Amino acid sequence: MTQFEVCRDWPEGKTAAACFTFDMDAESAALSAVPGVADRMSVMSHQSYGPLVGVPRILRLLDTHGIRATFFVPGYTAHRYPGVLRSVVGAGHEIAHHGYLHETLVGVDEEAEIDYLDRGLAALEEVTGIRPVGYRAPMWELNYRSPRLLHERGFLYDSSLMNADTPYELVAGEPASSIVEIPIHWALDDWEQYCYVPDAFGSGLIESPAKAREMWILEFDAMVAEGGCFVHTSHPFLSGRPSRAAALGELMAHAVRNENVWVTTMEDLARHVRSQSLQPVELVKPEF
Repeated sequence: MTQFEVCRDWPEGKTAAACFTFDMDAESAALSAVPGVADRMSVMSHQSYGPLVGVPRILRLLDTHGIRATFFVPGYTAHRYPGVLRSVVGAGHEIAHHGYLHETLVGVDEEAEIDYLDRGLAALEEVTGIRPVGYRAPMWELNYRSPRLLHERGFLYDSSLMNADTPYELVAGEPASSIVEIPIHWALDDWEQYCYVPDAFGSGLIESPAKAREMWILEFDAMVAEGGCFVHTSHPFLSGRPSRAAALGELMAHAVRNENVWVTTMEDLARHVRSQSLQPVELVKPEF
């Protein structure tokens, strides 16, 4: 695969971009990974902490630092916590698609993937009145057909791939069709730092928030020096806990202090990238 055009022209004289994103999985992440876990009240309480306590705390943090964020929400979470989701919208943040029950796309056929997409879209639109333009695959596992399915449903962007430091246009089916890809990577996800749910799922680690904050600030500074796009991912059931939220707040403060960085939502970022008329790239499945 050859190199391709990426967005490096940021608005208003900025030299880099940053987005704070939140995967509002709640119980869906556990239910999709281990269906029988619904009977485990303690595990369910661990997950429900996200919408019940974590999201309100995160909304206060975002307000304190003047940041508009993007919340990727499974349809199941929207149906279970409609009031919480509406509070996110009411605070001025973007809602984006994250499956219905946080279903992995690994090994599923096209019919199943379409069902996850359409059920999730319907749920988010039903609860918020908004049809989302952004998508993030659960567990960041996209299929080669996924860009086409997203384009057919009018999505503007995806944020599931890891092959660049900066957004680009991704071919979605026919060469003339594309979606914006906003790359992420594991080091900027709180799941790897904090997620521990015995006999269910997670990394098995519970790191110090000070260690996570230090790593993320190093990543931020390096990405800014490269003129790239820093995309941070948090889960309210993890980073909504007090000491972790405090560390996240310090990262936010560090980001907004840098006057050269455009801190924005994924939708606004994607619309800016689309305005650059970049040459779309086609990602081809390797043959072996």
